[in-house]
Amino acid sequence: MQLKEKLILEVLLKILLLPFTLLYNIGVRFRNFLFDIGVRSSKSFSFPVISIGNLSVGGTGKTPQAEYIIKKLKDNYRLAVLSRGYGRATKGFKIADSSDDAKSIGDEPYQIFTKFSDIIVAVDEKRRRGIETLRKLPSPPNIILLDDAFQHRQVKAGLNILLTDYSKLYINDLTLPSGRLREPRSAARRADIIVITKSPTVLSPLEIRRITSDLNSRDYQKVFFSYIDYQKLRPLNEAAKEIETTENKLSKHGVLLVSAIANPKPLLLHLKRYAKEIDSLNFMDHHYFKDGDYSKIKKRLENLLSPQKVVVITEKDAVKFDVSKLGDTPIFSMPISIKFHQHEEESFINEIEKHVKSYTTKH
Repeated sequence: MQLKEKLILEVLLKILLLPFTLLYNIGVRFRNFLFDIGVRSSKSFSFPVISIGNLSVGGTGKTPQAEYIIKKLKDNYRLAVLSRGYGRATKGFKIADSSDDAKSIGDEPYQIFTKFSDIIVAVDEKRRRGIETLRKLPSPPNIILLDDAFQHRQVKAGLNILLTDYSKLYINDLTLPSGRLREPRSAARRADIIVITKSPTVLSPLEIRRITSDLNSRDYQKVFFSYIDYQKLRPLNEAAKEIETTENKLSKHGVLLVSAIANPKPLLLHLKRYAKEIDSLNFMDHHYFKDGDYSKIKKRLENLLSPQKVVVITEKDAVKFDVSKLGDTPIFSMPISIKFHQHEEESFINEIEKHVKSYTTKH
Protein backbone atom coordinates (compact mmCIF):
# COMPACT_ATOMS: atom_id res chain seq x y z
CA MET A 1 0.00 0.00 0.00
CA GLN A 2 1.37 3.39 -0.99
CA LEU A 3 1.97 6.04 1.65
CA LYS A 4 -0.72 8.34 0.23
CA GLU A 5 -3.34 5.57 0.33
CA LYS A 6 -2.34 4.66 3.85
CA LEU A 7 -2.73 8.25 5.04
CA ILE A 8 -6.16 8.51 3.40
CA LEU A 9 -7.30 5.32 5.16
CA GLU A 10 -6.02 6.62 8.50
CA VAL A 11 -7.97 9.87 8.07
CA LEU A 12 -11.13 7.98 7.08
CA LEU A 13 -10.79 5.70 10.10
CA LYS A 14 -10.44 8.68 12.42
CA ILE A 15 -13.58 10.22 10.94
CA LEU A 16 -15.53 6.97 11.37
CA LEU A 17 -14.43 6.75 14.99
CA LEU A 18 -15.39 10.34 15.86
CA PRO A 19 -18.78 9.42 17.46
CA PHE A 20 -17.01 7.02 19.82
CA THR A 21 -14.31 9.63 20.44
CA LEU A 22 -17.01 12.13 21.43
CA LEU A 23 -18.56 9.67 23.89
CA TYR A 24 -15.15 8.85 25.37
CA ASN A 25 -14.36 12.55 25.65
CA ILE A 26 -17.62 13.27 27.47
CA GLY A 27 -17.01 10.39 29.89
CA VAL A 28 -13.47 11.51 30.77
CA ARG A 29 -14.51 15.16 31.13
CA PHE A 30 -17.34 14.16 33.47
CA ARG A 31 -14.94 12.04 35.56
CA ASN A 32 -12.50 14.96 35.84
CA PHE A 33 -15.36 17.32 36.69
CA LEU A 34 -16.34 15.12 39.64
CA PHE A 35 -12.78 15.33 40.96
CA ASP A 36 -12.58 19.07 40.32
CA ILE A 37 -15.72 19.84 42.36
CA GLY A 38 -14.83 17.38 45.12
CA VAL A 39 -17.56 14.79 44.55
CA ARG A 40 -14.78 12.27 44.05
CA SER A 41 -11.96 12.68 46.56
CA SER A 42 -8.38 13.45 45.67
CA LYS A 43 -5.92 13.19 48.55
CA SER A 44 -2.91 15.45 48.92
CA PHE A 45 0.03 14.78 51.25
CA SER A 46 2.26 16.75 53.61
CA PHE A 47 5.47 15.59 51.91
CA PRO A 48 6.73 15.79 48.31
CA VAL A 49 4.81 13.57 45.88
CA ILE A 50 5.99 14.09 42.31
CA SER A 51 4.01 12.64 39.43
CA ILE A 52 5.41 11.90 35.97
CA GLY A 53 2.86 11.16 33.28
CA ASN A 54 1.43 11.99 29.89
CA LEU A 55 -1.85 12.48 28.08
CA SER A 56 -1.10 10.01 25.30
CA VAL A 57 -0.95 6.22 25.31
CA GLY A 58 2.73 5.55 26.02
CA GLY A 59 5.89 6.39 24.15
CA THR A 60 6.82 9.76 25.67
CA GLY A 61 9.83 8.60 27.70
CA LYS A 62 8.48 8.42 31.24
CA THR A 63 11.06 5.90 32.50
CA PRO A 64 14.14 7.87 31.30
CA GLN A 65 12.61 11.00 32.84
CA ALA A 66 12.03 9.17 36.12
CA GLU A 67 15.60 7.88 36.09
CA TYR A 68 16.87 11.40 35.47
CA ILE A 69 15.06 12.74 38.54
CA ILE A 70 16.18 9.75 40.62
CA LYS A 71 19.83 10.49 39.82
CA LYS A 72 19.39 14.13 40.86
CA LEU A 73 17.60 13.44 44.16
CA LYS A 74 18.71 10.08 45.52
CA ASP A 75 21.93 11.28 47.19
CA ASN A 76 20.17 13.92 49.28
CA TYR A 77 16.79 12.35 50.08
CA ARG A 78 15.26 8.99 50.92
CA LEU A 79 13.52 8.34 47.66
CA ALA A 80 10.82 5.87 46.61
CA VAL A 81 9.41 5.20 43.15
CA LEU A 82 5.84 3.94 43.07
CA SER A 83 4.36 2.40 39.93
CA ARG A 84 1.25 0.46 39.06
CA GLY A 85 3.49 -2.30 37.71
CA TYR A 86 1.71 -2.72 34.38
CA GLY A 87 1.50 -6.33 33.20
CA ARG A 88 2.83 -7.89 36.41
CA ALA A 89 1.64 -11.27 37.62
CA THR A 90 1.17 -10.05 41.22
CA LYS A 91 -1.43 -7.80 42.85
CA GLY A 92 -1.52 -5.33 45.69
CA PHE A 93 1.38 -3.52 47.32
CA LYS A 94 4.87 -4.90 46.86
CA ILE A 95 8.37 -3.57 47.47
CA ALA A 96 10.91 -4.89 44.99
CA ASP A 97 13.61 -7.19 46.34
CA SER A 98 16.22 -9.62 45.03
CA SER A 99 13.61 -12.34 44.45
CA ASP A 100 11.69 -10.22 41.93
CA ASP A 101 11.83 -10.07 38.16
CA ALA A 102 9.99 -8.22 35.41
CA LYS A 103 6.98 -10.53 35.68
CA SER A 104 6.50 -10.00 39.41
CA ILE A 105 6.69 -6.20 39.46
CA GLY A 106 6.50 -5.11 35.79
CA ASP A 107 9.23 -4.41 33.26
CA GLU A 108 9.69 -0.68 33.88
CA PRO A 109 9.79 -0.87 37.72
CA TYR A 110 12.20 -3.80 37.45
CA GLN A 111 14.44 -1.82 35.11
CA ILE A 112 14.60 0.98 37.69
CA PHE A 113 15.17 -1.53 40.51
CA THR A 114 18.15 -3.11 38.71
CA LYS A 115 19.75 0.29 38.11
CA PHE A 116 19.18 1.95 41.49
CA SER A 117 19.83 -0.29 44.49
CA ASP A 118 19.84 2.65 46.92
CA ILE A 119 16.18 3.65 46.54
CA ILE A 120 12.84 1.97 47.25
CA VAL A 121 10.97 0.65 44.22
CA ALA A 122 7.38 -0.33 44.94
CA VAL A 123 4.28 -1.25 42.97
CA ASP A 124 0.60 -0.93 43.80
CA GLU A 125 -2.34 -0.57 41.43
CA LYS A 126 -3.89 1.75 44.05
CA ARG A 127 -1.45 4.63 44.30
CA ARG A 128 -3.03 6.19 47.40
CA ARG A 129 -2.71 2.93 49.31
CA GLY A 130 0.84 2.54 48.02
CA ILE A 131 1.84 5.99 49.25
CA GLU A 132 0.31 5.43 52.67
CA THR A 133 2.00 2.03 53.00
CA LEU A 134 5.40 3.47 52.06
CA ARG A 135 5.07 6.18 54.68
CA LYS A 136 4.41 3.55 57.36
CA LEU A 137 7.77 1.89 56.78
CA PRO A 138 10.29 2.00 59.66
CA SER A 139 12.43 4.32 57.54
CA PRO A 140 9.88 6.03 55.27
CA PRO A 141 10.88 7.89 52.11
CA ASN A 142 11.05 11.68 52.11
CA ILE A 143 9.97 11.88 48.49
CA ILE A 144 7.72 9.61 46.46
CA LEU A 145 7.99 9.65 42.69
CA LEU A 146 4.86 8.40 40.93
CA ASP A 147 5.39 6.77 37.56
CA ASP A 148 2.62 7.22 34.97
CA ALA A 149 0.12 8.73 37.39
CA PHE A 150 -1.19 11.83 35.61
CA GLN A 151 -4.63 10.21 35.21
CA HIS A 152 -4.65 8.82 38.76
CA ARG A 153 -6.81 11.57 40.24
CA GLN A 154 -7.32 9.83 43.60
CA VAL A 155 -3.88 11.23 44.46
CA LYS A 156 -3.21 14.95 44.21
CA ALA A 157 0.50 15.14 43.56
CA GLY A 158 2.31 18.21 44.81
CA LEU A 159 4.13 18.50 41.49
CA ASN A 160 2.77 17.22 38.16
CA ILE A 161 5.25 16.72 35.32
CA LEU A 162 3.58 16.18 31.95
CA LEU A 163 5.56 14.70 29.06
CA THR A 164 4.71 15.06 25.39
CA ASP A 165 6.61 13.67 22.39
CA TYR A 166 8.11 16.34 20.10
CA SER A 167 6.84 14.50 17.01
CA LYS A 168 3.39 13.84 18.52
CA LEU A 169 2.52 16.86 20.63
CA TYR A 170 -0.73 16.47 22.53
CA ILE A 171 -2.01 19.73 21.04
CA ASN A 172 -2.06 18.03 17.63
CA ASP A 173 -3.83 14.86 18.76
CA LEU A 174 -7.33 13.61 19.57
CA THR A 175 -8.68 11.47 22.37
CA LEU A 176 -9.18 7.75 21.98
CA PRO A 177 -10.12 5.99 19.78
CA SER A 178 -9.61 8.49 16.93
CA GLY A 179 -6.32 9.63 18.46
CA ARG A 180 -3.91 8.55 21.20
CA LEU A 181 -4.93 10.86 24.06
CA ARG A 182 -6.26 9.34 27.27
CA GLU A 183 -7.71 12.71 28.25
CA PRO A 184 -8.76 15.87 26.39
CA ARG A 185 -6.00 18.38 25.71
CA SER A 186 -7.48 20.71 28.33
CA ALA A 187 -6.34 18.26 31.04
CA ALA A 188 -2.82 19.59 30.51
CA ARG A 189 -3.83 22.49 32.77
CA ARG A 190 -3.18 20.20 35.76
CA ALA A 191 0.51 20.09 34.89
CA ASP A 192 3.03 22.26 36.72
CA ILE A 193 5.86 21.36 34.34
CA ILE A 194 5.58 20.35 30.68
CA VAL A 195 8.53 18.57 29.07
CA ILE A 196 8.71 18.16 25.30
CA THR A 197 10.65 14.91 24.96
CA LYS A 198 12.56 13.26 22.09
CA SER A 199 13.24 16.55 20.37
CA PRO A 200 16.14 16.86 17.90
CA THR A 201 19.57 17.24 19.48
CA VAL A 202 19.84 20.60 17.71
CA LEU A 203 16.83 22.81 18.24
CA SER A 204 16.77 26.49 17.36
CA PRO A 205 15.51 29.16 19.79
CA LEU A 206 12.92 30.07 17.15
CA GLU A 207 11.52 26.53 17.14
CA ILE A 208 11.44 26.45 20.93
CA ARG A 209 9.49 29.73 21.02
CA ARG A 210 7.09 28.50 18.33
CA ILE A 211 6.23 25.27 20.13
CA THR A 212 5.98 27.00 23.50
CA SER A 213 3.55 29.49 21.95
CA ASP A 214 1.52 26.69 20.33
CA LEU A 215 1.19 24.92 23.69
CA ASN A 216 -0.46 28.05 25.08
CA SER A 217 0.75 27.11 28.55
CA ARG A 218 -0.53 28.89 31.64
CA ASP A 219 1.56 31.38 33.61
CA TYR A 220 2.19 28.88 36.38
CA GLN A 221 3.50 26.23 33.97
CA LYS A 222 7.17 25.84 33.08
CA VAL A 223 8.04 24.37 29.66
CA PHE A 224 11.28 22.47 28.97
CA PHE A 225 12.73 20.63 25.96
CA SER A 226 14.70 17.40 26.26
CA TYR A 227 16.30 14.94 23.86
CA ILE A 228 17.50 11.35 23.98
CA ASP A 229 21.18 10.82 24.72
CA TYR A 230 22.13 7.38 23.40
CA GLN A 231 24.86 5.67 25.40
CA LYS A 232 27.44 3.07 24.41
CA LEU A 233 25.96 -0.30 23.46
CA ARG A 234 26.06 -2.75 26.37
CA PRO A 235 26.92 -6.41 25.58
CA LEU A 236 24.46 -8.92 27.04
CA ASN A 237 26.25 -12.18 26.17
CA GLU A 238 29.77 -13.47 25.62
CA ALA A 239 29.48 -13.23 21.84
CA ALA A 240 28.71 -9.52 22.13
CA LYS A 241 31.65 -8.89 24.46
CA GLU A 242 34.01 -9.93 21.67
CA ILE A 243 32.80 -7.05 19.49
CA GLU A 244 33.87 -3.45 20.05
CA THR A 245 30.71 -1.62 21.06
CA THR A 246 31.33 1.81 19.58
CA GLU A 247 28.52 2.55 17.16
CA ASN A 248 30.77 3.02 14.14
CA LYS A 249 31.70 -0.67 14.41
CA LEU A 250 28.11 -1.48 13.44
CA SER A 251 29.06 -0.39 9.93
CA LYS A 252 30.42 -3.92 9.51
CA HIS A 253 27.29 -5.66 10.79
CA GLY A 254 23.72 -6.32 9.93
CA VAL A 255 21.57 -5.17 12.86
CA LEU A 256 18.19 -6.47 13.95
CA LEU A 257 16.45 -4.12 16.37
CA VAL A 258 14.02 -6.06 18.56
CA SER A 259 11.71 -3.97 20.72
CA ALA A 260 8.57 -4.14 22.81
CA ILE A 261 8.14 -0.43 23.46
CA ALA A 262 5.48 2.05 22.37
CA ASN A 263 7.67 3.99 19.94
CA PRO A 264 10.88 2.36 18.64
CA LYS A 265 11.28 4.79 15.71
CA PRO A 266 13.80 7.17 17.35
CA LEU A 267 16.10 4.27 18.25
CA LEU A 268 15.74 2.77 14.78
CA LEU A 269 16.66 6.10 13.17
CA HIS A 270 19.67 6.40 15.48
CA LEU A 271 20.97 2.93 14.59
CA LYS A 272 20.45 3.52 10.86
CA ARG A 273 23.19 6.14 11.03
CA TYR A 274 25.77 3.47 11.88
CA ALA A 275 24.58 0.05 10.76
CA LYS A 276 25.67 -1.54 7.48
CA GLU A 277 22.19 -3.08 7.20
CA ILE A 278 19.25 -2.83 9.58
CA ASP A 279 15.86 -4.41 10.13
CA SER A 280 13.42 -4.14 13.02
CA LEU A 281 10.99 -6.49 14.68
CA ASN A 282 8.47 -4.73 16.90
CA PHE A 283 6.16 -6.24 19.50
CA MET A 284 3.41 -4.62 21.57
CA ASP A 285 4.48 -2.37 24.43
CA HIS A 286 5.27 -4.35 27.63
CA HIS A 287 5.28 -7.64 25.66
CA TYR A 288 6.89 -10.63 27.37
CA PHE A 289 8.94 -12.73 24.97
CA LYS A 290 7.89 -16.34 24.36
CA ASP A 291 9.53 -19.24 22.51
CA GLY A 292 7.66 -18.39 19.33
CA ASP A 293 9.01 -14.84 19.45
CA TYR A 294 12.60 -16.06 19.53
CA SER A 295 11.84 -18.21 16.48
CA LYS A 296 10.60 -15.08 14.67
CA ILE A 297 13.77 -13.26 15.66
CA LYS A 298 15.95 -16.06 14.27
CA LYS A 299 14.08 -15.99 10.94
CA ARG A 300 14.48 -12.22 10.64
CA LEU A 301 18.18 -12.58 11.37
CA GLU A 302 18.47 -15.11 8.56
CA ASN A 303 16.97 -12.56 6.17
CA LEU A 304 19.79 -10.10 6.81
CA LEU A 305 22.30 -10.23 3.97
CA SER A 306 25.31 -9.25 6.07
CA PRO A 307 27.44 -12.23 7.17
CA GLN A 308 28.06 -10.59 10.56
CA LYS A 309 24.81 -10.05 12.46
CA VAL A 310 23.88 -8.62 15.85
CA VAL A 311 20.68 -8.04 17.80
CA VAL A 312 20.04 -4.76 19.61
CA ILE A 313 17.29 -4.45 22.23
CA THR A 314 16.18 -1.68 24.57
CA GLU A 315 17.00 -1.48 28.28
CA LYS A 316 13.35 -2.03 29.05
CA ASP A 317 13.32 -5.25 27.03
CA ALA A 318 16.68 -6.45 28.35
CA VAL A 319 15.18 -7.20 31.77
CA LYS A 320 12.88 -9.83 30.24
CA PHE A 321 14.88 -11.08 27.26
CA ASP A 322 16.42 -14.57 27.40
CA VAL A 323 19.70 -14.15 25.52
CA SER A 324 20.38 -17.91 25.64
CA LYS A 325 17.53 -18.45 23.17
CA LEU A 326 19.59 -16.94 20.34
CA GLY A 327 22.70 -19.09 20.76
CA ASP A 328 25.94 -17.36 19.73
CA THR A 329 24.29 -14.31 18.18
CA PRO A 330 25.81 -11.15 19.71
CA ILE A 331 23.13 -9.27 21.64
CA PHE A 332 23.39 -5.70 22.89
CA SER A 333 21.13 -3.36 24.79
CA MET A 334 21.01 0.38 24.12
CA PRO A 335 21.07 2.41 27.34
CA ILE A 336 19.63 5.90 27.06
CA SER A 337 19.40 8.99 29.20
CA ILE A 338 17.91 12.42 28.63
CA LYS A 339 19.43 15.85 28.31
CA PHE A 340 17.86 19.29 28.27
CA HIS A 341 18.35 22.01 25.66
CA GLN A 342 19.97 25.42 26.10
CA HIS A 343 21.16 25.05 29.66
CA GLU A 344 17.62 24.19 30.80
CA GLU A 345 18.88 21.43 33.08
CA GLU A 346 19.69 23.83 35.89
CA SER A 347 16.28 25.49 35.62
CA PHE A 348 14.50 22.13 35.59
CA ILE A 349 16.38 20.88 38.66
CA ASN A 350 15.73 24.19 40.42
CA GLU A 351 11.99 23.69 39.91
CA ILE A 352 12.21 20.21 41.45
CA GLU A 353 14.36 21.38 44.35
CA LYS A 354 12.12 24.39 44.98
CA HIS A 355 9.13 22.10 45.25
CA VAL A 356 10.90 19.64 47.54
CA LYS A 357 12.20 22.37 49.82
CA SER A 358 8.70 23.80 50.20
CA TYR A 359 8.08 20.85 52.54
CA THR A 360 9.70 20.52 55.92
CA THR A 361 10.24 16.73 55.94
CA LYS A 362 13.81 16.15 54.77
CA HIS A 363 16.52 13.52 54.84
